[in-house]
Amino acid sequence: MSLRWRLTLFYSGLVALVLAAVSVSVFFTIRGSLIGNLERELGNSYLLLRDVVPGLNLKDPSTSEERDAAGILPRAVYLFPDDAIQVEELPTYDLASLMRDFGEARDPQARRQLLNFVRSQAGSRRQFIRMGPDNAIRLSDEELTRLIGSPNGRILVEREVRDPYTDIRRPHLFMVVLGPLQLDPGAPPNLAVAYVGRPLDPALRTLAQLQRGVLALSLLGLLAAAAGAYVLAGRALRPLRQVRQAAEGIGGQNLDERVPVPRTGDEVQALAQALNAMLGRLQASFEAQRRFTSDASHELRTPVTAISGHAGYLLRRTNPTGQQRESLNIIRSESERLTALIASLLELARSDSGALTLTRQPILSTLFLGEVARELAPLGQAQGTELRVAGEEVAFEGDPDRLKQVLINLVGNALKAGATTVTLTSTPQEEGREVRLSVGDDGPGIPPEHLSRLFDRFYRVEDSRSRDAGGAGLGLSIAKGIVDAHGGRIWLESEVGKGTVAHVQLPVGDVPELEDGDVP
Repeated sequence: MSLRWRLTLFYSGLVALVLAAVSVSVFFTIRGSLIGNLERELGNSYLLLRDVVPGLNLKDPSTSEERDAAGILPRAVYLFPDDAIQVEELPTYDLASLMRDFGEARDPQARRQLLNFVRSQAGSRRQFIRMGPDNAIRLSDEELTRLIGSPNGRILVEREVRDPYTDIRRPHLFMVVLGPLQLDPGAPPNLAVAYVGRPLDPALRTLAQLQRGVLALSLLGLLAAAAGAYVLAGRALRPLRQVRQAAEGIGGQNLDERVPVPRTGDEVQALAQALNAMLGRLQASFEAQRRFTSDASHELRTPVTAISGHAGYLLRRTNPTGQQRESLNIIRSESERLTALIASLLELARSDSGALTLTRQPILSTLFLGEVARELAPLGQAQGTELRVAGEEVAFEGDPDRLKQVLINLVGNALKAGATTVTLTSTPQEEGREVRLSVGDDGPGIPPEHLSRLFDRFYRVEDSRSRDAGGAGLGLSIAKGIVDAHGGRIWLESEVGKGTVAHVQLPVGDVPELEDGDVP
């Protein structure tokens, strides 16, 4: 994954965490505010109930005719239009005695008996406003225990209550208060449990709308943050990408080029400057190496030619003994070998400096391979090797002399390896835009650990390309330089015991369309 995408994902994840934290915080803050407002309203309704309950005369049987079918007093409905109220009287207890008995009931069985007694007393003395007996609220042991033990004598519970008018069950939040209430006018207050509730529907709808809105805004914010992070990361990394692209285009042939230095005043600018300084040092080192190779090759050519000439003169014009003749032949042979090595070094020096000139002209691939095979046929016959040409005719553009040098080197390596059959093949590639010239042999093959280093200078696989065969380890390096100058690539495929195939793939270039009569 690219650095741009990693930065985008990191900042998107960070924004997602922040949005999630803010969304949860907002949701619970507003939820707490809604429940808090509802709790305050229930508290106000209880205070109103405590003040007006004697006037409602809930326990007077004469008021029963004033109730409607749902048992709701008109005045109570007027005073509590939004509240559902249930009142349970506990005549045998006052608050102090109930707290004392509750404190003394320490074991679970005694406490359960006390709770059942309180619940039975409350159940026989229930009064309702906007509720009915079928909607009676009953507290569990845990809730009743919390109510009795509450410091302010209040708890909140949620219940579903059937609306007496619509017959629809709706969730309600009830404030349950344990305290004295005066249910009989003129009588002292008795301990009672009052349930004052209001529907939760409006708050739940508000929270659902808030949840959907926050989720939608969070998603939009996350998408916007991801898009912004992607764009900003791209802009921030653009100078680095330009430096990378420029650095990828710099090789041994164009070390004089430099990467652009962005005026950003940051680490990218420092990196570009460091790369340019390194390229400058590399260029100076390469130039010194090229000058040394070229100068040394030129200086060595003259004395080596003189040594070879004098050795030949002595062999022709004098009458040396057998031992002297053998020594002179060795001197001349090694001089010729050194001359070939000097020529190879000069060739590499020209290739490294970009001075390798190409004379491009149209070439017919199979005809070209056939010419190479005919030229090397005597050498192959001398060691019993058959040279074959196969494949499809492809017209391409290249320097025939330089490419012949490459193919002769490849075929020569196959002959040195002891191949009995060498096949030169031409095949079109990339829908006719490239041509592949292959040289395959049935020699001993090359171990895989050597394949990646075969094009290194002076590198030889001693098992299959012996020093006694006269190779200096520069042939493949020169071949690679020539192929690179053509804009192509060269590589080898080999399997030990089965042979080796060398491939040279070249662009076809700008060649005219050939008719059937143009091909001999």
